Amino acid sequence: MTSPRTPREVLSLFHRAMVAKSADDLADLYAVDGTHEFPFRAPGFPPRLAGREEVRACYRAAWGASPVRLAEIHDVVVHEAADPEVIVGEWHGTGTVGAEGRPFAASGLLMFRVRDGEIAEMRDYMDVFGTYHAMGRLQDVVAALDAPAATA
Repeated sequence: MTSPRTPREVLSLFHRAMVAKSADDLADLYAVDGTHEFPFRAPGFPPRLAGREEVRACYRAAWGASPVRLAEIHDVVVHEAADPEVIVGEWHGTGTVGAEGRPFAASGLLMFRVRDGEIAEMRDYMDVFGTYHAMGRLQDVVAALDAPAATA
C-alpha cells in the first residue's frame, strides 16, 4: 500500500496540471467534496467551487477558452504551516498568449489543506490583473469588480 501524497507533492502535481492545462489532472487532486475558493474576483470564475466535479468543469471551460499558455512555473516558494495538512505555495510562471506568442508572466499564491493525499480546501490568489491584461481583457476585471460578489 502506498502512503497518501504529501502537501508538497500535491502542490507539485497542481503546478504540473496548470502547465499542461489539464482540468482532469487538476480535479483528480481534489477530494470528492473538496473546495476551491477565489478570494480575488476574476471574470468567469465563481467565488467558490464545491466538489471535484465543479473544479473539473470550471477549469475545463476556463482553460479551454484561454489563449494563455504557461510554459513553466518557477521560483516556487513553499511555506509549511504548524498544521501538517496546510501548505502555502508562491509561484511565478512564464509563457505565451495567443497564436502570435506574446510573452506572458504571472504570479500567484495557493493555500492548500491536503487530507489523505487529496485537496480538501484550496484558496487560490491568482494574478487576475496580470493575466487579464496579457489577454487584452482588463476591462473584464473592472466589470467583475463592479458586479455583486455572488456573481463575479
